[in-house]
Amino acid sequence: MNIIESSTPMLSASAPIRNEPVQARSTARLATLLDSAAAVIDEIGYERLTTAMVAERAGASIGTVYRYFPDRIAVLQSLAARNTERLMGRVSAELAAGRHPSATDAVVAVLDAMAELSRTEPGYRSVRAGDVLDLLPPQTEATANAMMADAVSDALVAGYGVADTAEVRLAVGTAVEIADALVARGFARSAEGDTTLLAEAERAVRAVLAGRV
Repeated sequence: MNIIESSTPMLSASAPIRNEPVQARSTARLATLLDSAAAVIDEIGYERLTTAMVAERAGASIGTVYRYFPDRIAVLQSLAARNTERLMGRVSAELAAGRHPSATDAVVAVLDAMAELSRTEPGYRSVRAGDVLDLLPPQTEATANAMMADAVSDALVAGYGVADTAEVRLAVGTAVEIADALVARGFARSAEGDTTLLAEAERAVRAVLAGRV
């Protein structure tokens, strides 16, 4: 297990699923519920999502939804956790040692992974890793973006020979926040993404990292 993959359970552990699926059929049912929630969110936004809508779209009873989720917030948090896991999987691949010519290019690839998920993953544009739906327990001050930034920094230190300093970690954290914010803005009104904003996001990420990594 590499650095990025080892951080995924920390990000998703607080998703409040009532009954963790242990059989393949239950796992498939849970996936269907989350897929249905994502489809509804793409149509009407997460603010209006209800458990009844999830049940109807999934062709399931409302009791089935409540078997796994106590309320609509739990559905959203679980979808955000799944989106985080999928993003982490892509980021893990992108940050493999030697895949990119430089540490900066590797961080830009993280930006590209965020953008690609926004294009292809239902529900991701509304409920993404760094969204207002915090995945972490309330007793911690960390955010999903902060944990991702730490994992990215660890991967750069391990795979790209980057110095492990407070300045480097601040720069990577800033780059992750910029990438998340501008990707969100770039896909707010376009399913394909505003190419001008995405290009500006890359320019900003490179500028923040210049001379630091």
